[in-house]
Amino acid sequence: MSTLTHPLLYQVNTRVWTAMLSKQLNRPATLDDIPDAALDEIATLGFDWVYFLGVWQTGEAGRMVSLSNPDWLIEYRLLLADFSDDDVYGSCFAIKDYTVSDRLGGNAAIERLRDRLRQRDLKLMLDFVPNHMAPDHAWVQSDPDFFVQGTEEWLEREPQNYCRMALSGEYEGEYIFAHGRDPYFAGWPDTLQLNYGNPTLQTAMLNELQSIAQLCDGLRCDMAMLILPEIFQHTWGISIEPFWQSAIQKVQYQQPDFVFMAEVYWDMEWTLQQQGFDYTYDKRLYDRLREQQAEPVREHFWADLNYQSQSVRFLENHDEARAANAFSPDVHQAAAILSFLSPGLRFLHQGQLEGFQHKISVHLQRGPSEPIDPELYTFYQQLLDCLRLPVLRRGSWQLLHCAPASEDNETWKHFISFAWEDTAGEKLLAIVNYAPHQSQCYVTLPDNDFTGKMYYLKDLMNPIGYERSGDSLVSGLYFDLPAWGYHVFDLQPLFETL
Repeated sequence: MSTLTHPLLYQVNTRVWTAMLSKQLNRPATLDDIPDAALDEIATLGFDWVYFLGVWQTGEAGRMVSLSNPDWLIEYRLLLADFSDDDVYGSCFAIKDYTVSDRLGGNAAIERLRDRLRQRDLKLMLDFVPNHMAPDHAWVQSDPDFFVQGTEEWLEREPQNYCRMALSGEYEGEYIFAHGRDPYFAGWPDTLQLNYGNPTLQTAMLNELQSIAQLCDGLRCDMAMLILPEIFQHTWGISIEPFWQSAIQKVQYQQPDFVFMAEVYWDMEWTLQQQGFDYTYDKRLYDRLREQQAEPVREHFWADLNYQSQSVRFLENHDEARAANAFSPDVHQAAAILSFLSPGLRFLHQGQLEGFQHKISVHLQRGPSEPIDPELYTFYQQLLDCLRLPVLRRGSWQLLHCAPASEDNETWKHFISFAWEDTAGEKLLAIVNYAPHQSQCYVTLPDNDFTGKMYYLKDLMNPIGYERSGDSLVSGLYFDLPAWGYHVFDLQPLFETL
């Protein structure tokens, strides 16, 4: 696992970024053209990881599906008023080969990029898509039994989940293959489903995984729960041997510090942590923040602290709506305080800091030009300043008790408060009124070390501060906050009282 207990990760859309650079340079850009100044800025902001989305080789078969799917075409045209076919790259999750795209400079370019990141104490994360491959992956022709196959009856009954393909060479003939999918949605039509019931396929995927791990420091594993035996059995009716635990162990035996991050849903997060994943997506927190109800959010933080420390906290990524679009500005800030000041890996997305509102399809290599939201940009700069503090990286976290301000005042239920403390004695208090109305409460810090001292509470997100006695911190600190209001206090000892 990462040496930082609560690391900070920045996701970039590699293909969109290099396409933009190509336009600026008036020539095709590769990973080598990503400016050192941009990497310097990411490092200066305090990030530990950079996740480069979509570096692998994709093929023309996937791109042709991306260009012909009517629902996706509607999405492209809504995003880009001047959309053209040249904007379509093909989904970065329909992988033809686990080598870095020739258009991005190949494996040699990613190795040079990794060296540049290391010079700035940044680690490189890439994608691993365990569930499926592109229709023009070499295995389709050489090893068709690596893929789930169907029958004429299944194709007729579920045309959204199966396709007919003609093979040549040793396996010449027509075959019916399943599209990659999860059990609750139609198949992804630009992919074919891998068959983990075939032990030789599992060995081949392990070899791919070990090869990819030589190029980066960690992997974000797409829809990682789909190849758990119980999920695969439910989806395909095929019994499989477990893959993740042994695969992760073998990679980390060779590279002990290698990090695995799982995209995971359906309450399978703990299961995948037990399988060896260092971090698992916390979509449940994201959903509860979007519902804008404080009580489910607070109860979410009752979970085991070890589990929480392996959770990935986010407000947006390439799959979700832009946070600036999903949340109103005041809710956005309150949700960010709760999400990123909780324990775990903090995941931010390119364009999030600037307040961009338009989600870019993974099939495209271009997004619309958007203005920077100055208020949101300033907020995120201040928040990142906080997240560089050692107490928020290596400190211990505790959910605090909030109590009624008066007997008939129920608004205390809308508060959520955290405390952080590190071995150097640094203390931090965060409190949020996660409600659309003014609320009041008392917050108590369960630490008798506060008594008999005075503290200055410096708000790291606002230009205010207060002097308070340590006794009041223990007996109950009164808060009266507006709708979606928050404080992030650095507790600085002043002197001991008489």
